Amino acid sequence: MPKTVIGVFDSKDQAERAVNEMRNSGFSTEEISLVAKDDRNRGRQEEGTTMNNIGDGTTTGGVLGGLAGLALGAGALAIPGLGPIMAAGPIAGMLSGAATGGIAGGLIDWGIPEERGRHYEERVRQGKILAAVRTDDRKVQEAAEILRRNGARDVETH
Repeated sequence: MPKTVIGVFDSKDQAERAVNEMRNSGFSTEEISLVAKDDRNRGRQEEGTTMNNIGDGTTTGGVLGGLAGLALGAGALAIPGLGPIMAAGPIAGMLSGAATGGIAGGLIDWGIPEERGRHYEERVRQGKILAAVRTDDRKVQEAAEILRRNGARDVETH
């Protein structure tokens, strides 16, 4: 039965390193998801480059769009009470179907308790990058270790 390993990163560089390490360790794009607040309409600058639409695969540093093939499931969503977010990987489709329940509501389907889902949704609201790895029991510990090794906080398995 699949389990979800979830954590948050403070920076896109941390998330990028983690996703690259996971891909190099044999995790597939169908297992890895990222969610971040979409600040491009505010003209936010990151390392001198405005963030672009993840759907076109050109976000700064490639964290959400184009990173290790995650752009295939990428999309921009509007979550009531949270505003625009960007999601890549399998979570993008899940969240688009659960937009009224927000990120927390969407994570329930992956076994994340509602209270913890609200915690992770708040972290995205604060500008953090949410990473979720939905994988089988054999790879759960490795996924958690990779997230932690690359700077993820609040790493949990559900």
